[in-house]
Amino acid sequence: MSIQAYEHILEPAGPGKPLLFLFHGTGGDQRQLLDLAEDVMPGAGIVSPRGDISEHGAARFFKRTGEGVYDMNDLARATAKMAGFVKAHVEQQRPDGVYGLGYSNGANILASVIFQETALFDAAVIMHPLIPFEPQIAGPIGTRLLLTAGRTDPICPAVLTHRLVSYLESAGAALEVEWHEGGHEVRPSELETAKRFLEPL
Repeated sequence: MSIQAYEHILEPAGPGKPLLFLFHGTGGDQRQLLDLAEDVMPGAGIVSPRGDISEHGAARFFKRTGEGVYDMNDLARATAKMAGFVKAHVEQQRPDGVYGLGYSNGANILASVIFQETALFDAAVIMHPLIPFEPQIAGPIGTRLLLTAGRTDPICPAVLTHRLVSYLESAGAALEVEWHEGGHEVRPSELETAKRFLEPL
């Protein structure tokens, strides 16, 4: 897969630096998480793709047929395309470490890539994901994971987050979970935990 498979922002890592991939939420774009990335992983190289699906003008990474109802064929397409895109950038840059951070729809595509490519990332932060299906995980997960969620999130219900945690733990993931008492918003406690979690080993 080409490094140009998605419109994206690229800030090269350089020798010995970590490379952080950013995945925006529905209606965001490749700039949405740049400030957040600077807070949680300063000095890292950045690759931030823009979703290639438009839902009534809102950028997404894969199609859905309703709220919380995914087009599973398109999710499979998007997962394969994104995995190839990430691999192409890693091969070109040869970073010291490969990290991922995704929010909402971006967390969903990041999680889906990890289900299939279980050791592509060294560590990943999955913020407010919604996985309304039982994932077929390709093998033991070698990626360290931080999952963040709101206990009253109307978009990503806590019961589905708990179910995802069970799936990931069953796949052997080294998993941390950070809850806050709110909804779908990203809170400072999440950013503080993500910064600690993403410190290069």
